[in-house]
Amino acid sequence: MRQAEAGRAPGGAQAVQRALDILHCFHDNAPDLSASELAGRLGLSTSTAHRLARTLLGAGFLEQDARTARYRLGPAVTELGRLSYHQRGLHLASPELAELARRTGATADLAIRSGPYAVIVAGGSVTPKVGLRRPLHSTALGKVLLAWPRPGEGGPETLPPLRAFTDRTIVEVEAFARELEQVREAAHALNDGESAHGVRTLAVPVLDRGGSARFALAVRATPEVITDERMPWFVDQARACTHALEVLLLPPGERGGPAST
Repeated sequence: MRQAEAGRAPGGAQAVQRALDILHCFHDNAPDLSASELAGRLGLSTSTAHRLARTLLGAGFLEQDARTARYRLGPAVTELGRLSYHQRGLHLASPELAELARRTGATADLAIRSGPYAVIVAGGSVTPKVGLRRPLHSTALGKVLLAWPRPGEGGPETLPPLRAFTDRTIVEVEAFARELEQVREAAHALNDGESAHGVRTLAVPVLDRGGSARFALAVRATPEVITDERMPWFVDQARACTHALEVLLLPPGERGGPAST
C-alpha cells in the first residue's frame, strides 16, 4: 500500500477507504491504539496513519487519550451505532431474546452478517469484554447466514481460508458446502464444539419474504443442557422466537420466508 503514498495525501475514494480501515482496527473490543500501531496493522506509514487519525478525531469518530496520545473509538461512532440499533428495531428484540433464554436456560443471541463474520447485535453475548464478531464457518449463526444469503452476499467460496479453532472445525470448502446443504435441509444449524470445546449452539434464520436470512438467531449452552434428546425442543423454541422477531424486526413486505415454519 505504501507505493501509492509517494509523499502526497491519499485522495478521493482511497482516503475514505483508509479512514474506514482505521475504524475497523478497533473491531472486537480492541484496546487503545497508537498511530504507529494503526500504521503497522494497515501497512501505512506512521505519518499517513497519524494524518487519518487526526481527521477522524476532528470529526468525532476517534478520541485521543491526552496522557498517552493513543486513540479509541469516539462519540460519533457511539451515536451512529445507537441510531442504527434503533432503526433496525433491535431494542424490540431484547425482551424476546431474554424470554427465550429464560425458557431454555441457554444464552440467546441475534446476529447479522458483515463480510466473513457474524456480528452479534443483541442478546446475552453482548458484553463489554466480549468481541461481537464470530467467524461464519465455525459458528451456527454463521452457517445460517451463509445458508440463506441475502442478495449480493457471497457463499463459502468467498471466505478467507477456513481456520481451525478445534479439531471439529470444518476447514475444507467442499466439506463446508455440504454442511450448508444439510443446514438448509434441516432448516437449522448446529455448532457442536467447532468454535470451542464444551459449547453447543443451535441457530435458525429470521427470514424475509425473499427467503433470505436478514438475521440469525441462536441458543448456546453446554451439551449437558442442549442434549441430543432435547435438541428438537430447543429448535422449536428458537423458531417460535423467530416468528415474533419477523413481526418486530422485518418490514411487512419482508416477512414470512419459506423456511420460517
